[in-house]
Order: sequence, then structure tokens, then C-alpha cells
Amino acid sequence: MICKLDPLEAWNPIVDDALRATRFYHISRIGMTREHAPLLSALVERWRPETHTFVLPICKVIITLEDMAHIIGLPIDGEVVSSWIDSSYDFLVSQSIAIFGSKPIVSGSSKFYIKLAWIHRIRDKEPLDTLESIQRYVRCQIFCLLGSTIFVDKSTAYGHVKYQPPATSPLATVASGTTSICSI
Repeated sequence: MICKLDPLEAWNPIVDDALRATRFYHISRIGMTREHAPLLSALVERWRPETHTFVLPICKVIITLEDMAHIIGLPIDGEVVSSWIDSSYDFLVSQSIAIFGSKPIVSGSSKFYIKLAWIHRIRDKEPLDTLESIQRYVRCQIFCLLGSTIFVDKSTAYGHVKYQPPATSPLATVASGTTSICSI
């Protein structure tokens, strides 16, 4: 049995290709680099939130959007991709069913946050034997990356619904390897 994405030594080539095609592959590896804790601690100590800068002994450093694009390997060109167009609970449920295949488990305090453990369970149950299964797996992975790695809030247990990939994304051609896309 092949484990999905979590262990480094066990990769499923179908999911790997799909993540590469959506350009989220590099971001999916961010959580697996833990060797830089002292460097990160030093940067956190030098961060000044009031000016959005790192104050280093020789100068002040501002991190730009282009810097982040280079660091995380995600292109910042092209159309904005978002599926969040309605704030009703019914829309949230219908989008979640279309994207993840079932009704979401949301936060008790806000209907706009989906429980990431629920997304992980859906992702890990996918057999990856059909195109639809691969698409659902990749959408779950991207939602988890956006909700827990890129746009982290105080609660690491929930992701905001605005990070849901669109239900009508061009993932259909990704798994067959016929195209390279930058949207999800």
C-alpha cells in the first residue's frame, strides 16, 4: 500500500504529478523542512509587526510579494482563483459537497471555518484509482496547505472557506499529464 503525501519515502506518482501541474508541489514540501528552527527563531525575534520589517544589525528588510513567490515557489501571475462568492451556509455546504464529496464539519463559533481534520480524513480515504478520486485528493491537499501552511491563523485546526479550491477547476487534465496549469 502506498501512503499518500505525508512520509517522504512514500510518494504516489499520480498525486505527485497532479500537485506539480497545479504548482503546489513545492508548497506541499514546506511542512517537511524542520531543520531551520534556529534561523526561524532569530527572524521572529527581529520581526517588527508595526512596520512589517525585519530589523537586522546592518539594515531593515522588507519582504515583498515577489520575495514570497520566490521563497515558496508559487507563481503570482495570472487570474485570481477563488470560489467564495456567497456567505450563506447553504452555499458553503453545496460547495463543500461539490469539492470534497460530503457536508463539511465547521467551527462551532464560525460557520466560515472548516475543520482541517475532516479534510484530512477525506483526503486519506481516497483510493486514488480514478480521476475524480485524484482530483478530490489534490483539492483536499491544496485546501490544507492554504489553510494550515500559507494562511495560518491562531487556530491550526480550521481553514477558512475562502481557501476552498473552485469546484470547476482545470484538474481534469492534470492527472492525465496533458497540460500544465497554474490555477487550482
